[in-house]
Amino acid sequence: MLTNDNILNALKHVEDPELHKSVVELNMVRNIKIDGTHVSLDVILTIKGCPLKAKIQQDIEQALKNIGATSVSLQFGSMTDEERRTLTATLKAQNVTDQGMPKMLQPNSGVKFIAVTSGKGGVGKSTVTINLATALARLGKKVGIVDADIYGFSIPAMMKIDQKPTMIDQTAIPVESNGVKVMSMGFFSKDNQPVMWRGPMLNKWIRNFLANTHWGELDYLLLDLPPGTGDVAIDVAAMIPQAEEIIVTTPHNAASHVATRSGLMAQHTKHKILGVVENMAYFENADGEKNYLFGQGGAEKLADELNTHIIARVPFAKPEENTGSSVYDEDSVVGEVFTHLAEDIIYR
Repeated sequence: MLTNDNILNALKHVEDPELHKSVVELNMVRNIKIDGTHVSLDVILTIKGCPLKAKIQQDIEQALKNIGATSVSLQFGSMTDEERRTLTATLKAQNVTDQGMPKMLQPNSGVKFIAVTSGKGGVGKSTVTINLATALARLGKKVGIVDADIYGFSIPAMMKIDQKPTMIDQTAIPVESNGVKVMSMGFFSKDNQPVMWRGPMLNKWIRNFLANTHWGELDYLLLDLPPGTGDVAIDVAAMIPQAEEIIVTTPHNAASHVATRSGLMAQHTKHKILGVVENMAYFENADGEKNYLFGQGGAEKLADELNTHIIARVPFAKPEENTGSSVYDEDSVVGEVFTHLAEDIIYR
């Protein structure tokens, strides 16, 4: 027999897909009516036009049918301004301290920060970021990416994300793709317009990405830094002294020579260097012969200069063309490289 209590108990297991909290806990379920095995109720969404309304509807209907409802009618509404303010205050209390410091930056937060950097652009730093993050997520970790390359943001396009973050007042809910939560300046730049800011604004936006985003529980937060040793890299070093760094280069001596500067900056700011990733390391033809298109030895020289080691060599390969994404399939050669790298990071 259907009752209000067993309906609410069933819906406690239905989560808002963005906030990852129960729709019952969020007080989204109201005005339950039962007529035999028919159930009707109101679902109050956080905002009008919620992009995941269909997902919420599907999950609620399935949960109720699992306990014996033969038909379900849902009426959708949205929270009042006062309800949203209350929710925002609750989310903010979970994200920041009373002094306004992001709680994830506290030493006991449990979040591990990995900054992915390079000396110059075009070496595949963002490709490494998204594929390492995806590999960590595939291994069961809760992962986020901050696209900290404010001028050269590319993560949304590379992950084929066409959705914008949901905004609840001033709190952003990161977009999730491939099991990874993502925040990027690309979500806020209209029609791919350039960002023309100086240092203070860059610092402000990085802090916003950390403090005014509801990340929920995270094991790892990867930061895709702009190439070089400019304002953002300096700000991240100051804000997140516990961050560890991966230096990305190609085998070419010029790329590795420039990357040395980023590594030396990491050492200067007391960031631990996890190692060097050599991207575009080689191309393997159908006969299994490796062709070193960018030469050899640059990554070894870089690792020696930074007193670290090469933690991955990523060959040339095309991602799955039918997806349009730069995330490699788990079973591909490159996907396996990143799986091994993620395992090394988790179990080191």
